[in-house]
Amino acid sequence: MTTEYKEPGPVLDQDNPFESMMQRFDKAAEILQLEKGVYEYLKTPVKQVTVSIPIQMDNGQVELFEGHRVIHNDILGPSKGGIRYAPDVNIDEVKALAAWMTWKCALLSVPFGGAKGGVKCDPTKLTQVELEKITRRYTANMMDVFGDDKDIPAPDMGTNEQTMAWLMDTYSMHMRKTVSGVVTGKPLLIGGSLGRREATGRGVMIVTLGAMEKLGMKPKETTVVVQGFGNVGSISAQLMKMQGCKVVGISDVTGGYFNKRGIDIEKAIDHVSKNKTLGGFDGADKITQSELLELECDVLIPAAKEDQITQKNAGKIKAKIISEGANGPTTAKADPILNDRGIIVIPDILANAGGVTVSYFEWVQDRVGYFWSLDRVNRRLERMMKASFDNVYETAAKHKVSLRIGAYVVAIDRVARTLKIRGIYA
Repeated sequence: MTTEYKEPGPVLDQDNPFESMMQRFDKAAEILQLEKGVYEYLKTPVKQVTVSIPIQMDNGQVELFEGHRVIHNDILGPSKGGIRYAPDVNIDEVKALAAWMTWKCALLSVPFGGAKGGVKCDPTKLTQVELEKITRRYTANMMDVFGDDKDIPAPDMGTNEQTMAWLMDTYSMHMRKTVSGVVTGKPLLIGGSLGRREATGRGVMIVTLGAMEKLGMKPKETTVVVQGFGNVGSISAQLMKMQGCKVVGISDVTGGYFNKRGIDIEKAIDHVSKNKTLGGFDGADKITQSELLELECDVLIPAAKEDQITQKNAGKIKAKIISEGANGPTTAKADPILNDRGIIVIPDILANAGGVTVSYFEWVQDRVGYFWSLDRVNRRLERMMKASFDNVYETAAKHKVSLRIGAYVVAIDRVARTLKIRGIYA
């Protein structure tokens, strides 16, 4: 590529999710020597849509909710990304998550671009009827955006298989035919894939074991702490324990839980299924979230929300490996601190890419109308995750950078070269 890359201006807020992502993007762009036009094209979302969602609540009153969908890039194929329902959803967060999806898909050689969506609401305070109304109205407002060959949503924080079923049904009603491929993460009964629910956690386990092998760490001698005990965190903890690791810390919204002898993960999962949270779990001692992150351990898996490891606590992290189950759990300001301390960080765009990979498998199965066995899904996921980890590891070593920057280099190079080959339509 032509060497015309121009150093961007200073970033005002590196802890803003989008700006934090751009810090990493800029470093990779320098290594790749992206020309200025390509740089600007790749950093800018191709489409941002914000819609109003008026809903008649169960009490008869009308409330207005705000929904977003950002398509960051669609050079590699239809855009792909989850929809989250949360009270703090905002356009900057959605833009950052959409960009992460672009790099995640490119990194895994999945033929999708990146997108993300969200509705600003608190799903814990809404009834099932109200959630269905919000989902259907949001989908109706996004009919020109969604499509099985255009933009394909999936579940994220605050949404689940049922949400995707409502979305698919609404879209299908408007299209006057069943379009199962318009969403992934659906119930098995209507075109979901075996292994999809466990895919993100399984991917975290696969790449974490890969990093452990590079460091000569044996599972039976390895202690693990997992922040977040939702789908990703609980499955990551369960699978790491099944590999022989000792999980000594877990957490959710109620706080952290520590047991140096090891936590019975199956008991914890059963507790959550009965009580909805870890609150009252008697298999470990209660600690704070900050104490959990700073526990003595070999592997730390942040699988909760963004911006958990920051400039303030990065110097207190004691893990040898951080495997990012969540999107953006480490801020850009924390990166150099962790690097200087020799902590290996498996970046989010690699560590949690198992979800989008099996979403791709689901979309393929829906398109051809033929569904795979769980063994086939897991074998193909493992093959793709291992290949991507090895590619990132070698790229990082070649350029003498962290795994995070190595991952961005691989992903951005793939998208940039595709853009060059396709050309610019004018």
